[in-house]
Amino acid sequence: MVDKSADRVREMFGEIAPQYDRLNHLLSMQSDRYWRWRAVRTVRLNDHQPILDCCCGTGDLAFAWSRVARGRVPVMATDFCPEMLEIGRSKQQRHPYDQRVQFIAADTQHLPFADNTFQVVSAAFGLRNVADTDAGLREMVRVCAVGGHVLILEFTTPRRQPIKGLYLWYFRNVLPRIGERLAKNSQHAYQYLPDSVGEFPVYEALLERMDNAGLSHLRMRQLTFGVATIYWGRKS
Repeated sequence: MVDKSADRVREMFGEIAPQYDRLNHLLSMQSDRYWRWRAVRTVRLNDHQPILDCCCGTGDLAFAWSRVARGRVPVMATDFCPEMLEIGRSKQQRHPYDQRVQFIAADTQHLPFADNTFQVVSAAFGLRNVADTDAGLREMVRVCAVGGHVLILEFTTPRRQPIKGLYLWYFRNVLPRIGERLAKNSQHAYQYLPDSVGEFPVYEALLERMDNAGLSHLRMRQLTFGVATIYWGRKS
């Protein structure tokens, strides 16, 4: 079982933070930009409730939410790794709508917000790093407004051959070597990546957990042959 203890995960992402964005773009062959672009266009936004992005890393999905909302609503971005948050803050000058993003140190299992606050609560490539997936989902649902959406963007394994075989070979053999060479760290972060993806519930299994957390109208959309998947549901 993958070690997802808070101290280990926080230290690991703190060490790779300076190279995090560059490696995300490189190892995904720039597909991560499209995945976030598609994610923020999955649900319809209103002009009066804020948006929350959990496990925000350096803020790319939070910035994407603010841009698609044209800066009309505040966007909160939470993460428990201070190095990631600091890089996110340093990126805020690049686009005028990015100024509406507020970075807050917080654990997704214990979010510092009132019930029924946000029109969208999202997590991109971060929920699988939460020690207790179900606790994280319950907190995301708790702070989501009634009628609002919880949205998860996460890696998945393609279902069809030969894409599945090629992907698994790249993910298990090539990606860790490139990642460890370019972002040296003591926690083997880029071996942790395929290991954590392999253990995380995907497709119908994650939809079931979202249902158990209190969401309805559940849907999913595979991206790039199933390399990543968007999951979303409504809080009734």
